[in-house]
Amino acid sequence: MMQLDLTRVDYLQVGITSQKCLQVLPLAGKTQRIAVGDNEGILRCVGMRRGEVQTVFQTPPGPHKLTRVVLGGQVGGVRERIFTASGAVVNAYTKKGKNFLTFDTNMSEPVKSIYVEGTDLLACGKFVFNHYRDCKDINYVLCNDQISDVLCLPTENRGGITPILACQDRVLRVLQESELLYEAEVPGPPVVLELFGNNGGDEGNEILYGTSDGRLGMLQVGTLVPSHRWELANEKRGGGILCLDSYDITADGVMDLLVGRDDGQVEVYSYDDTDEPIHRYGHTCNESVTSVKGGVIASSSYDEIVCSTYGGWVFALTTEHLTREAGPTHVTADSVAVAKINTLKTQLEDLQQKVTDEREKYQQTAYSKTAVSAVPIFPINDKFVLNREDASYTLSLELQTPIDNILLQSDVPVDLLDVEKNSAVVSYSACSPEEGNFLLATYRCQANTTRLELKIRSIEGQYGTLQLYVTPRIQPKTCQLRQYPIKPLSLHQRTHVFDDNRPHNSLTLTGQFSMTEVHAWLCFCLPELPERTPAGDAANFQFSSTFLDTQLDCTYRKGEAVFRSDNISTISILKDVLSKEATKKKIRLDISYDINEGSIAHTLQMIHPRLEHQLLLAKKVQLIDALMELQVNEPDLSFMSPEYQQILANADDLKSEFKRQPCHLERLYGMITDLYIDKFKFKGQNVKGKVPALLEVLDSYELGNLINFFDNS
Repeated sequence: MMQLDLTRVDYLQVGITSQKCLQVLPLAGKTQRIAVGDNEGILRCVGMRRGEVQTVFQTPPGPHKLTRVVLGGQVGGVRERIFTASGAVVNAYTKKGKNFLTFDTNMSEPVKSIYVEGTDLLACGKFVFNHYRDCKDINYVLCNDQISDVLCLPTENRGGITPILACQDRVLRVLQESELLYEAEVPGPPVVLELFGNNGGDEGNEILYGTSDGRLGMLQVGTLVPSHRWELANEKRGGGILCLDSYDITADGVMDLLVGRDDGQVEVYSYDDTDEPIHRYGHTCNESVTSVKGGVIASSSYDEIVCSTYGGWVFALTTEHLTREAGPTHVTADSVAVAKINTLKTQLEDLQQKVTDEREKYQQTAYSKTAVSAVPIFPINDKFVLNREDASYTLSLELQTPIDNILLQSDVPVDLLDVEKNSAVVSYSACSPEEGNFLLATYRCQANTTRLELKIRSIEGQYGTLQLYVTPRIQPKTCQLRQYPIKPLSLHQRTHVFDDNRPHNSLTLTGQFSMTEVHAWLCFCLPELPERTPAGDAANFQFSSTFLDTQLDCTYRKGEAVFRSDNISTISILKDVLSKEATKKKIRLDISYDINEGSIAHTLQMIHPRLEHQLLLAKKVQLIDALMELQVNEPDLSFMSPEYQQILANADDLKSEFKRQPCHLERLYGMITDLYIDKFKFKGQNVKGKVPALLEVLDSYELGNLINFFDNS
């Protein structure tokens, strides 16, 4: 395979951009133009001429930010018309900038995503999907969970419009008119949808999706059932996927897959004979990549990947080699390069002069008696996402200006895990847990850091609030507070499967409560639930623990709620929290439970492989220093057992794994202790005095002995 060698070229900077707000227009002449919209409501269309960025047209600022920029045109024809979504209004422009359509959708929510197919417009708010034809509302669907993206299969291959919605509950919903045709479960919350090869493949029914936890996949949308073609796990722990495109950047006649992630990664995947994509190229730009598109922009002979970032940079990764050697031993740089350098120097001098003028203006205003001080408002792009791979939360935040420092405070015990990408210096302050302060940490960022990523692991059963104080490098000094709830069952994740063959414990609540009230209680307990109460008389949700793989089933209606889980501790946490919430509302609850003794041994067997792995890892890490000392003193280590030689060979990997998972062993011990206390709590017995005996059994761990201790206590 040919090695990709791409060079970054910056074109322009606009305001903050939202996801999928950049498009590359079809070829007109030798090169293509770029259309980009920002949060100031401005749509710009630019092209390149003689190495300079030329503005084709620019709209005035609008009252709302542009949430989407898409292309439309006649069915089967060229997509050269630009459609934008802003508030509840959709605007359309010709390639020369004429605003030929301003359509108020009259939606009850701001439009978050749109897709245009011929005269059909698909528009989505947070929960609402609307289908307009010739600006007339013809179909409407209210979803139970948030909609992230929408697209439609090409109509030339099908009888009519087939909309597909990407929803936060890990489901792609395929619609037919105003009805749900079927649901396709995907491995993570889908954030972005694109047609495979830009046309849906040979049959026009293949779609690509990217998830917020960094997974990629392809789904074939059948008439009655979906077919999963392939799925790529996030093995490198990359960021969530914000944008996708299909473009032949490798010039081998086969479309490549372009991927943009929220941690600043731009990736290229090529397809092999098995049709599964292989990673070919990666570039990091230290800002969320909000859009990625392939095209021919600066020169007709060279392909480019055009990207936009959260901070508003529009840049390209070009196949053209732009670096040239210049000097006494080399050929002198050509006149075009010299002209470019001179232009850049002039622009730099102009910028420096502007900065100097603004600084003087600020100093004069600061000492003026009539001046009024105002706190500068700065937007923060933040995410708090649960990762299934290591049962931790990733907290990422991004600013347009460099970050000075971040203060992290928590009123519940949480662990801060090591993040390799993080260059900030962390310092911990003394805390007073008895006063409800369990964590106080400060991150001091290096110059020009605009994005920071933290990893946090919580303890189930302990709930409260994680607070983040963000201070950017701007004058006057100002700070913003962000709050993130740590929920009682914070390490549980939505799923759509439940294994009835496992031994289950059940908890039943009855009382004078409405469905809205019980849904609000569950939203307080569990992550990934929609804030809107589901439609209908009853609701059912399934969850899986990311730490132990135990499961939970929640079924509720007005006056009754039933919870089933193979982990008795999950049932115990729900019982305690829901009782407390009902007491706050002065609602009397009748609580009944059915405990399955077999579930205890089942949960211990679920914990066993993890506990065994951690004990072995801790033992190996303890041996590393002694073995390394032996290696220094003994030139020949052939006398050592293969196990010890393997520990020496993998010493760095073992240490990094141990460092990545601090307190993991203590967490597992804590879960087993909670399981032991909860088992007897439901029998009305307090066994906290026997916990030291349990810890002795764990110190010389053997699964059979542990199960016997639980059974015979």
